[in-house]
Amino acid sequence: MKNTYYITTTLPYVNAKPHIGFALEIVSADVLARANKLFGKEVFFNTGTDEHGLKILRKAEELGVSAQEYCNAQAKNFKSLRDLLNVEFDRFIRTTDADHKEAAQKFWKICDENGFIYKKNYKANYCVGCELEKTNSELVDGKCPDHPNAEIEIIEEENYFFKFSEFGERLLKMYKDNPDFVKPKKRFNEIISFVEQGLQDFSISRLKEKMPCGVEVPGDEKHVMYVWFDALVNYISTLGWPNEEENFKKWWPGVQFCGKDNLRQQSAMWQAMLMAANLPCSKKVYVNGFINIDGQKMSKSLGNVISPEEMVQRYGVDATRYLLLSMGSFGEDADINWARLDEKFNADLANGIGNLTSRVITLYKKAEFDLDFEKSKRKPFVDNIELEKSLDEGRFGDEITRIMKLVQELDRSIEQQKPWELIENEPEAFRESIEGLARGVYFIGLKLKPFMPETSESIVNSLEEKNKVKLFPRL
Repeated sequence: MKNTYYITTTLPYVNAKPHIGFALEIVSADVLARANKLFGKEVFFNTGTDEHGLKILRKAEELGVSAQEYCNAQAKNFKSLRDLLNVEFDRFIRTTDADHKEAAQKFWKICDENGFIYKKNYKANYCVGCELEKTNSELVDGKCPDHPNAEIEIIEEENYFFKFSEFGERLLKMYKDNPDFVKPKKRFNEIISFVEQGLQDFSISRLKEKMPCGVEVPGDEKHVMYVWFDALVNYISTLGWPNEEENFKKWWPGVQFCGKDNLRQQSAMWQAMLMAANLPCSKKVYVNGFINIDGQKMSKSLGNVISPEEMVQRYGVDATRYLLLSMGSFGEDADINWARLDEKFNADLANGIGNLTSRVITLYKKAEFDLDFEKSKRKPFVDNIELEKSLDEGRFGDEITRIMKLVQELDRSIEQQKPWELIENEPEAFRESIEGLARGVYFIGLKLKPFMPETSESIVNSLEEKNKVKLFPRL
């Protein structure tokens, strides 16, 4: 059994700055990457940017720059999430990278040689916001429900098509053989239902004269690849496929994160494409819900957008990670606003973890003994089946809830034991009380490591060095 773990986010379009929906995605992937390292696995974490497609081209034209110049500038905003959110990705791949383009063209050739690509004239509704074709039944009042302010366009031209329709039975068998393939179950049921209704072949090219921003179709310079066909290949091109076969086999298949608007592309289209190229399907797809502000979808026109930069400026890096991970049930839409975020910050972090840590270390500094924490260091992650199961199912909130229960239990212990009253007259009882409290907070510090790495390090170091630390000042 391979002791390796490969996880990837989707590649967001660079036509806008990172939003907190993607911030949640990349932080979630980072938690799984960090946790699996603690479980003793070798980890590869991939993220990056999608830099082809019509809306990228139009945004560049609007600004009067070349598509490549625009993408170069915008990619920096996404790469900066490494420091902004303290995420430890191993590769930041761009779909304009030379090795990715080469891999996408090789992937096309294999699918073509295997008989799954053909050319035809067609006419279709197209949402530039989604970069997806839309059937009439998917439109609401003639608009895409995810981009109601954008006009649906009609595409009519000769394109190459992928024989998606031939993969319905194979996909359904794969789903049946892998009952945990999509998490949460609700999203898995959605994609199964979608495939059961019958699949339609989809266009995988655009005329270069109309859309020059893309990877050229092998053997046909008049066409570039449809953005989704090209972009999805990043999950294997980042591993060196097709040139570095040993490295590819070391890591693939992997685990993927996406938003619910990517469910079809990640768990059906991409899996069929892998089948067409005779490659193993992904191991698992985690699907996040949307983040709404006061019941409304975030929108620049409504002025209700919250950016990850704003959250970090207000709360700090680790608190932002915590708030993102704990603001709703995994896979469900979350509804937030600044007031709710402030309330949770004060309740869980300022009055919870921060206050508890401060109180315990203050008491521990008064003790005339030092504790040895060495034996406790890997305890939370060795043979912790419950933790592994929660994280494997994407239920980060379950583990965070367990940590907060420990915080509450230790707070109650302090009030019941009143160790400050035991210092002079009952030294043994004082020692027993402080040792239990200090080891409890140390354990909490260790448990926080995948979720809040800086806070974890601060708690652990402050106890080991017997130095007071100030965490999460109350707003």
